[in-house]
Amino acid sequence: MPNPPKMTPQRRNPRVGPVYLPASGRTGEPPPWPLGRQTVAEERAWAQLWATPQAVAWERLGWTRTVARYCRVMVSSEKPKAPPALLAQATALEDRLGLTPKSMRLMLWEIAPDEVAEKRDEAPEERRRTLRAVDPGAVAGS
Repeated sequence: MPNPPKMTPQRRNPRVGPVYLPASGRTGEPPPWPLGRQTVAEERAWAQLWATPQAVAWERLGWTRTVARYCRVMVSSEKPKAPPALLAQATALEDRLGLTPKSMRLMLWEIAPDEVAEKRDEAPEERRRTLRAVDPGAVAGS
């Protein structure tokens, strides 16, 4: 009987290398809330979560319900006198959703640099140095 092919990293995981997420985050409206009645605090948190760079990956992966569960647990864990177990659940879900630097690294998610925004945010003095005065006589004599 022939031996099975050796499992190389490429065979185990066809996606080798990082997934680049836009620094500007996900645009557009958040998906519909999938867990029944939503509180005002959950609605606010839901909109904020779906504007993050990680939300681009969540949408591709179809993780809407998982993000909703995290949203609900997170909001509940932030209430005064919330049980410590709830905070532990929120922390665990943050890791699973790529919301911490360590989990992003493990998931091979990277925030792509937004070079256009960096140039736009450049100090006005820097931009002024690149401008040069033009001699009106030199232009008119052309």
